[in-house]
Amino acid sequence: MYSSGFIGVAGLPRAGSTLLCQLLAEHPDIHCEGHSSPLCNALLNLRRFISDDAFFLAQLDVQPERTYAHLQQAMTGFLKSWYHDCDKPWVVDKNRAWLHGLELLLQLEPHARLIVNIRELGQVYGSIEAQHQQTVLVDFVDHLADFDRYHRAVQLFTPGKAVGTPLSSIRAVQNLPAPLRERLYFVKFEHLVSDPVACMNHIFQWLGLPPHDIDPAKLKAQSQESDSHYRLKFPHRRSTAIQPPVRHEIPPAIQQQIETTHAWFYRAFYPPTGA
Repeated sequence: MYSSGFIGVAGLPRAGSTLLCQLLAEHPDIHCEGHSSPLCNALLNLRRFISDDAFFLAQLDVQPERTYAHLQQAMTGFLKSWYHDCDKPWVVDKNRAWLHGLELLLQLEPHARLIVNIRELGQVYGSIEAQHQQTVLVDFVDHLADFDRYHRAVQLFTPGKAVGTPLSSIRAVQNLPAPLRERLYFVKFEHLVSDPVACMNHIFQWLGLPPHDIDPAKLKAQSQESDSHYRLKFPHRRSTAIQPPVRHEIPPAIQQQIETTHAWFYRAFYPPTGA
């Protein structure tokens, strides 16, 4: 079982979470399996289930403090025992839902940290659309293939969709109290791929870990994550070397729509040069 800390990895799709996990796993003090984990979903579903359970609610009437303490202990034990066989001080759990489940996570693990992957939004869309064009005979999980490219872009950024959901959570955490925001680290995809050594050393420093040299041309191989769950629209390819990403050409109307609708994101993370 981990002894020092729990690290959640969340953020935007196509923003480098797979690569980040591969680089985190290079550190000798970090256990990182790299696959999207069901742990966060299980805890969120447990909260929903127990909150509707008649016997639990009846016990709240009789002994509220003790019953709530039972729940706290049980959910904390579930979280901690998930990685019961981990022999390293830190453990990484990847799931985009950690972002909107941050308060739940910190209730169970007060010293937890959350690393949030972000990327320029036009390139997020471009990466998804490019992959869709390679798998156009297969629909998205949320059935977006029948839309034209412009309206598919609009739909992707709608709350509840693949980009819109984590984007809404990123906007929400901007207004968290300072002690909670200090538990968050935003890592830009562009920085991660252009200077992975400096980027990771800064993350290790933020975690309070000793420095660890990473060779971007000689990374440890990891098993491939399942892509069929995402209908092949969000691949999780791994390599033993970091490759420069492809620059996607975005139709001006789509780029303008994205930047206008999500101007807050650009102000916060991608301000104009000199701003």
